[in-house]
Amino acid sequence: MRRTAFYLLSVLALDACAKSDAPSTLTKRQLGATRAARVTTADSAMVVSASPFATQAGLDVLKAGGNAVDAAVAVAMTLAVTYPAAGNIGGGGFMVARINGKNVALDFRETAPKAASRDMYLDDKGNVTSKSVTGALAAGIPGSVAGLFEAHKKYGSKPWAELVKPAAALAGNGFAIDTAFSDDDEGGAKRLGLDSTSAKLFLSNGKFLPVGATWKAPGLAAALTRIAEHGKDGFYAGETADLIVAAMKSGGGIITKEDLASYTPLWRTPVEFDYRGHHVISMPPVSSGGLTLGLILGILEHRDLAALGWRTPKSIHVLAEAERRAFARRNSLLGDPAFVKIPAASFLSKDTATALAAEIGEMSSGSAGGTPTKDKRHTTHFAVVDAKGNAVSITTTINESYGSAFSVPGAEFLLNDEMDDFTAKVGAVNAMGLVQGSTNAIQPGKRMLSSMTPTIVLDPAGAPLLVTGAAGGAYIITAVAHLIVSVIDYHKSIGEAMAAPQFHHQDVPDSLVAEKNAWADSATTFMAPLGHGVKRSPWGSLANVQSIHRDGKVWRGVTEPRGFGLAAGY
Repeated sequence: MRRTAFYLLSVLALDACAKSDAPSTLTKRQLGATRAARVTTADSAMVVSASPFATQAGLDVLKAGGNAVDAAVAVAMTLAVTYPAAGNIGGGGFMVARINGKNVALDFRETAPKAASRDMYLDDKGNVTSKSVTGALAAGIPGSVAGLFEAHKKYGSKPWAELVKPAAALAGNGFAIDTAFSDDDEGGAKRLGLDSTSAKLFLSNGKFLPVGATWKAPGLAAALTRIAEHGKDGFYAGETADLIVAAMKSGGGIITKEDLASYTPLWRTPVEFDYRGHHVISMPPVSSGGLTLGLILGILEHRDLAALGWRTPKSIHVLAEAERRAFARRNSLLGDPAFVKIPAASFLSKDTATALAAEIGEMSSGSAGGTPTKDKRHTTHFAVVDAKGNAVSITTTINESYGSAFSVPGAEFLLNDEMDDFTAKVGAVNAMGLVQGSTNAIQPGKRMLSSMTPTIVLDPAGAPLLVTGAAGGAYIITAVAHLIVSVIDYHKSIGEAMAAPQFHHQDVPDSLVAEKNAWADSATTFMAPLGHGVKRSPWGSLANVQSIHRDGKVWRGVTEPRGFGLAAGY
């Protein structure tokens, strides 16, 4: 049984709407808050993550006088041990932060190895193979360690080793597996079972290790110790780099020592825009998150959402149609700015938003085409604020649940399968259910397009109001948009906003996707008169959101109500 200590489970049985037209206002039962969010309140500082171990590690650093970046390093390194489905040193991610009143963005996304080629995942008939998602060939050059080290070098205050060694100790000494650790997905177990090192680490007789079992990884402990003692070089050079290259040679991968040595995180100019008197700071390309979020909110600013009601059929319709239009541009125009020209200004243009908003009528042309992918989208997000008001929002990933399912022998960490985020074939659907364009085609040294959307919202006075982000592939962008709308347009509490049923539209497939619960059945009925075909997600929630909200003089932290994380502060 999964532990329920961190949230109150209150599944509501929903009545299908029998009316022939969409109701103007939904009942509380139809709104369908499926699980009440557990809200943690603190006066000075807050940490929220998908793993209780990681949250506690970050909180310990803050209580010891560390700043938000120090705490973020501790959280990320602990996630690599206690949340292996997504936490990592073998993947990459993005950081958006407000430090000492300055807004910054750091890109530590994986890059394609120098031996990568445009059609490397196609068979002799031109079809995409599974090699982009499972096995050593699926891995891009990891960026997490370099990114965290760079962030700490510029903004950290505590010694690097002091922030990393507790994670190494956890891996070496062992700990009791909790529900956040084990992503008990049958498909994930099958993929891990294909690799002997991964199977030994995570499985017993082909099934995930049970909650309560002790988990140790001495190889991971040694790798983390090298990172603690030698910083970036403890991963991209020396013994760990040798182990990665050896794993590539034995497993059919293509990452070389030269690839590892040349990896560099990039400081970028954040995407910034205003929404109803608030200032939004988000991630620029190679993340698609900030620009797509900006366009969605720009379109929505042309509508009086409050007058439409919260989560009414009409308001859901308007949000979905805004998302459809923003994703159509996202999928065809965005990529790595080092390789393609990004029309960033058009995504944030008032004229573009006005024109697209004018296209939204009373009815959708949705056809309910396509099927939501059955593969779990496993990324992880965490948020930190410190006693000085500094805020850090980080999303990090190895792509699918357990990444490539391929672990490095001797170092015992999973490698990503981020190469699948490239466009392996124009017109083909990737593991995230996205159909993307040639701007995101595979090229050596290129960063693959991402949907990760670490975001900070400032209040009209310029102080951090909301620090948020999510896991969930393309669902990340819409989850962040819905949260901002719920808090700003509808003045909902952070707990109400995060407990509300999740929905999503990404243009292709041409359908409104709803999270897997009874609300999805009701949505099928009450959205039909507005022209929306509703597809029910094949697995649970769409996005796993982690958020901190400032309410007056206090911070309120909420971990994903459908997950098993923790918000903690002081």
